Amino acid sequence: MSTKPLTKILIANRGEIAVRVIRAAREMGIATVAVYSELDRNALHVRLADEAYALGGQTAAESYLNTEAILDAIRKSGADGVHPGYGFFSENADFADAITNMGVAFIGPPGDAIREMGDKVSSRRAALRGGCPIVPGTTDFVTTADEIKTFGADFGYPIAIKAAFGGGGRGMKVVHNAETVQEAMDSAQREAKAFFGRDEIYVEKYLTWPRHVEVQLVGDQHGNYVWVSTRDCSAQRRHQKLVEEAPAIAMGEGVEEAMGDAAVLAARAVGYFNAGTVEFIYQDGEFFFLEMNTRLQVEHPVSEVITGIDLVEWQLRVAAGEKLPMTQEEVTARRNGHGIEIRINAENPAGGKFLPSPGKITKLVPSDGFGVRFDSGYESGDEISQYYDNLIGKLIVWGKDRPTAIARTIRALEEMVVEGVHTTIPADLAILKHPDFAAFKHSTKWVEEVLDLSGIGVTNAPSSDGEDAEPLVRRNTTVEINGKRFDVAMWVPEQTAVISSGAPKAAKPKRAAGSGAGGGAGSGQVTVPMQGTIVKVLVEVGQEVESGQAVCVLEAMKMENQILAEKTGKVTEIKVKAGDTVGSGDVVVVIA
Repeated sequence: MSTKPLTKILIANRGEIAVRVIRAAREMGIATVAVYSELDRNALHVRLADEAYALGGQTAAESYLNTEAILDAIRKSGADGVHPGYGFFSENADFADAITNMGVAFIGPPGDAIREMGDKVSSRRAALRGGCPIVPGTTDFVTTADEIKTFGADFGYPIAIKAAFGGGGRGMKVVHNAETVQEAMDSAQREAKAFFGRDEIYVEKYLTWPRHVEVQLVGDQHGNYVWVSTRDCSAQRRHQKLVEEAPAIAMGEGVEEAMGDAAVLAARAVGYFNAGTVEFIYQDGEFFFLEMNTRLQVEHPVSEVITGIDLVEWQLRVAAGEKLPMTQEEVTARRNGHGIEIRINAENPAGGKFLPSPGKITKLVPSDGFGVRFDSGYESGDEISQYYDNLIGKLIVWGKDRPTAIARTIRALEEMVVEGVHTTIPADLAILKHPDFAAFKHSTKWVEEVLDLSGIGVTNAPSSDGEDAEPLVRRNTTVEINGKRFDVAMWVPEQTAVISSGAPKAAKPKRAAGSGAGGGAGSGQVTVPMQGTIVKVLVEVGQEVESGQAVCVLEAMKMENQILAEKTGKVTEIKVKAGDTVGSGDVVVVIA
């Protein structure tokens, strides 16, 4: 296969991962092209790229999942490669094929491998074919609640309903009895459709106290493979990872090597190349294939810090037809020390609720120091939108051993400043300081079932929105010409704000924040604690409800949240319907 160096790549994504790819490409002398929605017009990834093209729209479906708009940007920019990042189209085989058919390099695996491994049902079949043990579950899609109930009766509860084309805990619901199957199935399909564009689901047995261990691998187009490291991702809430470590330890003699070998076998079985991750569930000395993520994962930097390997650079080289630069023996020899990665999300962890917290980041000061790295798609003044994932950034820390890495991560988290939105930092600190975590006694269920967050304080509570900025004389702005973005500078009279008439802009009234998932503190005014979209109303006017009963379902940052009544009584008014957009503090239901 001839090598064709890449000269210009388009990143079909946003946020932290787009910034990550732009930086790696720039270091390699490769020009970069960003795409953006209306809400991301001045986002960090747009500011850093060499070129940028407007996709239009606000939601993911209107912008980053708009295939034709992205293909049009590729044609206009003349990009010879496309990096999909993670999420959005990163595991969409049709998108990968469309890129390849344009004569453009898709910086990821071939479409057929994505189809087989990206579909969690067929990937289980592939794992069996490759010799990997799998968790008991269906090897076909399920389409009715009765099928799920039959599985639960045969294998026992709890069971997990999972998005077949999903990942990262999106579209996954744990069911503890037959009575809640229909509700969980509907919710899983809605989340899967919203985040991945497809709503197929399957079912598997939900293990009682497992660890989540995964293997980072890379293959080239010449049939060479290496597994870079294992990662333990067991500290989770809502099946989404909070803390990730490399390597995974305390699994017994030879288990890590066996996992690595099994991951490579699974990749070979489907003709996989480029970066990918095979996820396993580990419990009591045994491991089971869970799924394969046919893309670069959020937690890839924690493998980078213990090996010194730039995985995005390797992706770009593999996509250009180059061979892997190292053998398995060379990669293994490079592993050194211990890495920890913390996902810092815009969520309020008070009371263990982890409520989404969209809004403007009025101040962001990353921590620094030896062995500390911070990857982010935001800077001070940037906005966290309800329409996208709530990841602010990733703190990646290296230490000569695990205790050193934990201590350094605690120090770095305590130094970090994030104002304007709530973050998961208080919960991260509670995890790292807990003796169970230090002793490696935690599991994927530990955060929700053992860790006590009932009295947790939020040290980075939102501050003012920063309206009173210093006066500026020079102003930078952006214009679009035929859909292509250009940065320009203009000089204006010194003033804090202007509108077209030249009059001062009136300060916008602030909305009072809701008091919790039910809001209203028992007043009967059920409010929402965050901006989002109502996806389902669960009560009717005249219905009697109990305190703590769900009255509607709110989707924010691609996750569904039940809004609860804080008072027992009768529903006298419903102020919303499915599809309505609401803001923090809005009243949705009135109870008398």
